[in-house]
Amino acid sequence: MGSQRRINITGWLFILVPVLAISLFYFYPMIQALILSFKSGRGMNLDFVGFDNYIRLFQDSNFITAVKNTFIYLIIQVPVMLVLAIFIAVLLNDDNLKFKGFFRTAIFLPTVTSLVAYSVVFKYMFGGDGIVNKMLMNFHLISEPIQWISDPFWAKVTIIIAITWRFTGYNMIFYLSSLQNIDKSVYEAARIDGANAFTQFFKITIPLLKPMILFTTITSTIGTLQLFDEVVNITKGGPGNSTMSISQYIYNLSFEYTPDFGYAATVSYSIVVMVIILTLIQNKIGGDKK
Repeated sequence: MGSQRRINITGWLFILVPVLAISLFYFYPMIQALILSFKSGRGMNLDFVGFDNYIRLFQDSNFITAVKNTFIYLIIQVPVMLVLAIFIAVLLNDDNLKFKGFFRTAIFLPTVTSLVAYSVVFKYMFGGDGIVNKMLMNFHLISEPIQWISDPFWAKVTIIIAITWRFTGYNMIFYLSSLQNIDKSVYEAARIDGANAFTQFFKITIPLLKPMILFTTITSTIGTLQLFDEVVNITKGGPGNSTMSISQYIYNLSFEYTPDFGYAATVSYSIVVMVIILTLIQNKIGGDKK
């Protein structure tokens, strides 16, 4: 009995350390941020204002613009990225493909690249006299340089291209791992029954990847709602506020404008609400009905 008690105490001690760490570095800041969202004022001179900050959200044109921009990225970039990730994963799962290790590493490499470094590179690549415009003009696809950074429409396109380039490989790894867990005999049976590659993909691969598709959709949605580095380093939210994301607006409220940490915390919690709502919708649409 005494030995068993010592084992139980040891187990609880091992659990206690991470629980304390998570509580200190995750839950405590979350609670403090929630309390902060009910306050307002300049700098640290904050007063309790109740729900005024939350009412202000719906009257804040900059916040509404940031939400619109972020949802444009979300609606366009996430589906394109996930379709590309699935397509690449299927190609790299082919047993007859040579140098698979090289291709997998090369496609995943952008994920481990410094966010700031690659954003700066993209900024110069898509500049007025950057390599992208030069290549397009050399191939006679355009007659004059596209203003990738200074035009509101093309600036959004540049941001979408950048985050797609970075995170496609990340999601590809998830799909590739799932594909490798599918028994090859399933495809062999389908081929014997006369199913072509197209039918196998939509009748076998996609249904079996459904849990992973749901997972990557949710994580990609959360990541896009928190988009910050690319916007700040490539376009600085411009021209005007045409590419500003919600996270950049939070940063501006805290450090660029007259500091209003209470309202910045309120905007932060708006992301939490959006994540919860979108996750519930995605689970309802793509989750297991059982």
